Amino acid sequence: MMVNRKSQAALEFLMTYGWAILVVLVAVGALAYFGVLSPDKFLPAKCSLQSGIACLDHRVDNGGAGGVGRVQVIIQNSLGYDMSSVTIKAGGCGESASFNLANGEKTTTTQGTITCAAALPGSKYNQQLNISYTITETGLSHNNIGQITSRME
Repeated sequence: MMVNRKSQAALEFLMTYGWAILVVLVAVGALAYFGVLSPDKFLPAKCSLQSGIACLDHRVDNGGAGGVGRVQVIIQNSLGYDMSSVTIKAGGCGESASFNLANGEKTTTTQGTITCAAALPGSKYNQQLNISYTITETGLSHNNIGQITSRME
C-alpha cells in the first residue's frame, strides 16, 4: 500500500511540472507568432571593414516610389596613402562611381551611394561590402572586404 502512494505522489509531481512547462511553451510560441520576439527588431546596425578604411556611417533604403534600392556608405581613408579609382560594391547591387580619396579624407554622400537594379527585399539588409582601390604612390590595386548589416529605412 505504501508503494502505491509513493508512485502516485511522483506521478502528480511530474504532471504538475509538465503542465507548467507546457504553459510556458505556449506563451513563448504565442509571443513568437505575433512578432514580439522577432529578431529583426533587435538587429544591430553595423558596418565593418578591414583595417585601413573606416566605415563611419551607412544607410539602406528602398528608394521609395522609384522602386530601386540604395545603399549609402560613408568611409574614411586611414591607410596613410592617397587612394584613386575607389569603387564601393554592396551585395548584389551595382558599384558606386569611381572617385579619389586623399589620406584622412572621407567620402561625401554622393560618392558612397550604390544604386540597386530593383527594390531590396525584406526589412533587414546583411550583405558583403567590397571596396576596390588603387594606392596612388605605388599603382597597386587592393580590395577591402567587410560586412554591412542594417535595417531598411
